[in-house]
Order: sequence, then C-alpha cells, then structure tokens
Amino acid sequence: MIVRRFLLWARTANAEARANGAAALAGAYLRSGMADDDRAEAETALISLIDDPSPRVRRAIAEEMASAPRAPRNLVLGLIADQSDVAALVLAHSPVLTEADLVDAAAIGDILAQRAIAMRRHLPAGVCAALAEVGGDEALVTLAGNRTADIPDFSLERMVERAGDCGALREALLERADLPAGLRQSIASRVSDALVSFVTGCGWLTPERSARLAREATERVAVVLAAGGEESDAPAIVDVLRVNGRLTPGLMLRSLLSGEPALAEAAFVALSDLPEARVAALLRDRRGAGLKALYRKAGLPATLQPAFTAAIVALNARGFDAGGTGRGIDRALLREVLIACETLDGSEADALMGLLRRMDAEAAREEAKAMADSLADDAAFAYLVETDPTLLVELEIGDLRQAA
Repeated sequence: MIVRRFLLWARTANAEARANGAAALAGAYLRSGMADDDRAEAETALISLIDDPSPRVRRAIAEEMASAPRAPRNLVLGLIADQSDVAALVLAHSPVLTEADLVDAAAIGDILAQRAIAMRRHLPAGVCAALAEVGGDEALVTLAGNRTADIPDFSLERMVERAGDCGALREALLERADLPAGLRQSIASRVSDALVSFVTGCGWLTPERSARLAREATERVAVVLAAGGEESDAPAIVDVLRVNGRLTPGLMLRSLLSGEPALAEAAFVALSDLPEARVAALLRDRRGAGLKALYRKAGLPATLQPAFTAAIVALNARGFDAGGTGRGIDRALLREVLIACETLDGSEADALMGLLRRMDAEAAREEAKAMADSLADDAAFAYLVETDPTLLVELEIGDLRQAA
C-alpha cells in the first residue's frame, strides 16, 4: 500500500521531490525488511521511474543501486541505457552486470561510459579486449592505469596500434610493470618518432640530424631493455625491431660495445635462422671458430665485420656474459675495437671509424655526466658536514653498528 501511495504522489510531485522519494524507495528496497509483495511492488515502481522525464530522478536511483549486489537486473540494465552521467555510475560499480553486458556497453557507449567501464576493479580480459578495440583515447588511458584489470598482451598491443600517438597513453602503459619488453620498445620508437617530428617541425635541427639522434636514442633504449641475463626479453624486442625496420648492424654493434650482448645474440639467431644454442656457442668461442660464417649467414655488411670480431673477442676476454657498466657504451671495449679497426683503409673503413668515434663521443659524455653527478654529491656532503660536524660522527657510528 505504501508503494502504491508513493506512485500516486509521484504523479503530481516536482522533480526534486520525486528524486528524493525515488532515492528513499531504492534505499528501502535494498536495506529494509520488506514483505515479498511490497518488494515486488517497489521493484515495479523503481523500474517505471526509469522513464521519469527528469534525469535527477534516474540519477538518484542510480546512486543508490550502483554498487548494490541486490539491485534488480532489469533495473540495472535500464540504467546503463540512460544518459551518460546516469549510466556511468552503474557501469563503474555494479556487480550485477555480466561480462557480456559490459562488452556491449563498451561497444555502444560514449567516452564517459567507456571510461566508467575501464576503471572497474578486476575487469575481465574479455572486456579489456573490447575496450582496446573500440575505446577512445581517454578510456584507453584509464584502462592502462587500472592495475587490477586483466589486460591480455594482444590487447596492450592493440591499444598501441590504435592510439600509440597519444602521449598520455604511452606514459600510462610505460608505468605498467607487466608491459611486455617488445611493446615497451615499440612505444619507445613512437616517442622517438614524435620527437623527430617536433624538433624538425620547429626548425631546431635538420631532418637528418633529428633522425640520427632519434635512432641513437631508440638503440640505447633497446639495449637496456634487452639486458637482464636469463630474464631477458631480447627475442621479443628483436622481433619488434625487425618489423619496424630498426634492427640495424649499428644497433647490434652497440649492444656488444655496451657489454650487454643479449640483443646482438638474439639478432644473430633471428637473422641467421640458426638454433639459439648454436649461436650462443659460436659467440662464446674464444678461438673465434665459425664467427665469420655466422656473421655472413646473418647477412651483415662485410665493412662492419672487423668491428664485430674485435668486440666479440674483447667480450670473451673479460667474460661474454659479465655485464656492462650500466651507463651505455663501455669505453674500454670500444677502445679495443678502435685499435683493431684504425689500420683499415678505404671509404667504407672511414665510415666505420666515423661511427665508432661518434659512439666514443657519446660514451665520453655519459662518463662526464656520471662524474659531474659524483662531484656534486661530494660537494653537497662536504657542505652538510661543514654546517653540522656531528653528522660525520653519526655516520661513522652507523657504519660501526653495521660492521658489528
């Protein structure tokens, strides 16, 4: 009887009063001990209010029902078909919605609806795949930032394919710890391309100079991402580089000269079509047996072979898998390659020496930066000790305690 009186009253009440009444009725339906007949009538009344001409009424119901496990399914489905600000409340939270409901809502929804779905906790893989396929940039950024979403690798790749030029999406993806290394390399390449277009468009650098700087930056990122010993994702990174036309002999040489040969090794496997074990054995053979044949089978230019040979010999002398300095190109390795190649003659040899000297200049800059940072840290520490001499005593006591 109370529900019937409510419906009679709602015929003449203003929008604000109807909204307050609808919220009260929805709350009573969810939380009070109604009799079965009254509950059925209340459900009927709430569903009928979905057609109320005032969005305030529909929003009031959505606010009450959005997170409720006991919300009537037909009512919830009606709410997600409403205008965006009403539907989004339910799409973001309702546990009543199935995966199929969410996929359908993502396909037909606007930006607000898609973002609401993308922020749901523990979003299933199927819904993530749907959003990756049809979602707008804002929804994809929200999805990339949702750490509880079960996003398949192929959906991450699709997001980059569709909206990789969106800086906010690239940033959100790069912050994900589960981002595949190959995709991380692909995003780095897109960032480099964007920077090239920007600086070239501004007239700050020539297109050739911009392209070289971008290529070198991409190569540095690739070598770092491929490093990591047994956990290296170098093969995946090599696959991405080959597809993008960025797997160059210069990049492979950079990998060797950085003391992080994982990328070069994976590239030799991909280019030569030889088994991984066979390539690994050839690269780690201190006698260099078969190295020339491996190089030739990989289809690499003969002009660079002396540099590759010298780099691999130097790596084996110190331990092929010993690891690099962590600062890019290792100048000690590079110095041995320079010595081995400086007696070569001809224009092609001049081009090789030019490449090696550019790498040496790059490594020198990185060393200078590291040294400058160290000197600045020393100066900061000296200043702190000068202003507070007790700090030195406290540090020494701390060291003694750790030693004990």
